[in-house]
Amino acid sequence: MAGAPKRQDTRKFFENLSGAGKCIAVLTSGGDAQGMNAAVRAVVRMGIYVGAKVYFIHEGYQGMVDGGDNIKEATWESVSSMLQVGGTVIGSARCKEFRTHEGRLKAAHNLVQRSITNLCVIGGDGSLTGANLFREEWSGLLTELQQQGLIDEEAAQKNSALHIVGMVGSIDNDFCGTDMTIGTDSALHRIIEVVDAIMTTAQSHQRTFVLEVMGRHCGYLALVSALACGADWVFIPEMPPEDGWEDSMCQKLSENRADNKRLNIIIVAEGAIDSHNKAITPDYIKDLVVRCLGFDTRVTILGHVQRGGTPSAFDRILASRMGVEAVLALLEASANTPACVVSLVGNQAVRLPLMECVQMTQEVQKAMDEKKFEEAVRLRGRSFENNLSTYRLLSYRKADSELPNGEEEAGDGQQLNSSFNVAVLNVGAPAAGMNAAVRSAVRVGITEGHKMFAVNDGFEGFYKGQIKEIKWGDVGGWTGQGGSLLGTKRTLPGKHLDKIAEQIRIHNINALLVIGGFEALESLLQLYEARANYEELCIPVCMLPATISNNVPGTDLSIGADTSLNAIVETCDRIKQSASGTKRRVFIIETMGGYCGYLATVGGLAAGADTVYIYEEAFDIRDLQANVEHLTQKMKTSIQRGLVLRNENCNENFTTDFIYQLYSEEGRGTFDCRKNILGHMQQGGAPSPFDRNFGTKVAAKAMQWITRTLKDSYKGGRVFANSEDTACLLGMRRRALVFQPVSQLRDETDFVHRIPKEQWWLKLRPLMKILAKYKTSYDVSDSGQLEHVTRFRAKESNTTATI
Repeated sequence: MAGAPKRQDTRKFFENLSGAGKCIAVLTSGGDAQGMNAAVRAVVRMGIYVGAKVYFIHEGYQGMVDGGDNIKEATWESVSSMLQVGGTVIGSARCKEFRTHEGRLKAAHNLVQRSITNLCVIGGDGSLTGANLFREEWSGLLTELQQQGLIDEEAAQKNSALHIVGMVGSIDNDFCGTDMTIGTDSALHRIIEVVDAIMTTAQSHQRTFVLEVMGRHCGYLALVSALACGADWVFIPEMPPEDGWEDSMCQKLSENRADNKRLNIIIVAEGAIDSHNKAITPDYIKDLVVRCLGFDTRVTILGHVQRGGTPSAFDRILASRMGVEAVLALLEASANTPACVVSLVGNQAVRLPLMECVQMTQEVQKAMDEKKFEEAVRLRGRSFENNLSTYRLLSYRKADSELPNGEEEAGDGQQLNSSFNVAVLNVGAPAAGMNAAVRSAVRVGITEGHKMFAVNDGFEGFYKGQIKEIKWGDVGGWTGQGGSLLGTKRTLPGKHLDKIAEQIRIHNINALLVIGGFEALESLLQLYEARANYEELCIPVCMLPATISNNVPGTDLSIGADTSLNAIVETCDRIKQSASGTKRRVFIIETMGGYCGYLATVGGLAAGADTVYIYEEAFDIRDLQANVEHLTQKMKTSIQRGLVLRNENCNENFTTDFIYQLYSEEGRGTFDCRKNILGHMQQGGAPSPFDRNFGTKVAAKAMQWITRTLKDSYKGGRVFANSEDTACLLGMRRRALVFQPVSQLRDETDFVHRIPKEQWWLKLRPLMKILAKYKTSYDVSDSGQLEHVTRFRAKESNTTATI
């Protein structure tokens, strides 16, 4: 930008990384997973973009062994329309032959004939282990081929080193070193769709349903779907129930029925076992429930439904980021770089040595075989551990007799109040996942011994006194509900401070949990600043960011944004499909987001857009002209359709109508245009599994922080909290969940446009442009340096926690 001060540029750009003269091959192996195609597409396009030759290897390792037509050069167009397809277009097969030395010799010969020395393998731990063995044997295999006269010395020299980068495609999420594997989120979508559908019929007939989900050795899918749908009981291989579990489970099911709950859901991983290593099957559970309780019980086995269907927005973005990162890793590899996997930790792409991850994954199995289950859970990694601890927090309802009775003794003999009144409210526009967060907060609060209060209609309801106690049973079934069941308003507290202080006094409220978007942040700042004048406001306050726009500072992700992205991507898929019969059509689609271009950019990346217009990246008429030219060129290829996304506030003069008319005029004779304004469908719908899970976890974390802060600020018989670290926002920053004082976030915020001054996702824009064939510069200084798998962690501090 003109006039901006020049800072010393320490960034590293990948223009220096050329793929000229290199050959990269991509294959998918093992069980298929949704999102594999997005990864293949990204590898092919990024490879071609940097000047390398890219090959498909069809049918996994079998195709590598058989050679011939199974190894084909890929073109830019050959990966078009792959993004929204589930499974793997290039095929996958289990290959016995590759496990033999002869098979690997044939495979090496087929690769050398085409000068392929860079392999990108997308599969599970078995596929990646095979790739590593192949790499270790490579020079020996070349020597053998030379001795047999199949290749000459020059070929052996030229192809002397084989570089391997892996991406983990597995719906089970059973690979150590990455928070999410490609396909896991989509599999959760399938499971939750089924659970939501089953809940309505179970409700009608007061039935109990036992659902079996995939996961022979890993309980991730079962655990997270149980969290996301509020299941009554879950069975996973990593946490066998204690002896006598049959009675405990039946007791819990009958208690829930007595509490007017009309249905029970029990989720079983296919590899579930008891503490004696005996399998726990859905039929066994069904017979048990029928025998002990007489409940009408049905079994549903989801099976391969979980592998199918279109990939979710999360999986497409994950796979696209991983694919690009994999090509960068191959370009940077030298002869002695170990084989690596590209993985996701928190919100960051990292590279980890392949064999370290594989060894750790195998150690999990070993720990489980030796019945060291706590150890197995720890080895699974922090994401799994966190899900499990949240599930445990939420699943065991304490009897009233077990709850703290209000007084606890502090170390110095002083009485310490452990039962406090905590109020929960929603502020701003509704976002899917808000209800899951409220449910989690209420139940964790009750478990921690607090009295929980629900405030209807945000701060407007607060000053009008719409505050009532909310009990455990009141939030049953809330996780799957969209919108905001408490009611939400954009009203800020600033003009009603007297009445709000009065309500806090009347209900004796000791802490506040505010779940909402940008208005929630403004509200917290107003309450924090008013502490000097109102003693009632000197209480701990925590905010959870929940907005589809994802425009709150202090967090990389907000509750609700994932559901909204899925709505956008699903609609874009349909719109693109509508053009499959009509040639040469360009769609211009307007998304929400205020001034924040997150939905448009990330939605564009997931839907395969050609151009995305956002406020954060200024554009002028010359850019619009260049985009039209670009589409005109595209129409000359076999891909004869275009997709353009525009954020609603990206430019006050270049409106959606203006852009539509400009494209229609300039494209006359080459392509025609259609426009769509997505509107409020982006705000509605049932929350995605990610938003349910994210909302549940952050709310549980926030309630634990509130409990700690209340105990710390309880002095002389009352709560008094006026330091800046008692008014916080809990956000996800790169790799961890962090509590940040809202007063410190003020400087990071552009209040006029209601966006953070720095936004991490802007780094994804060049990636989107590259995949749409634009020349651009891509900053790779943030790109994954090779790290190591961490095993044992120190105890987490109070302010941060891994997600």
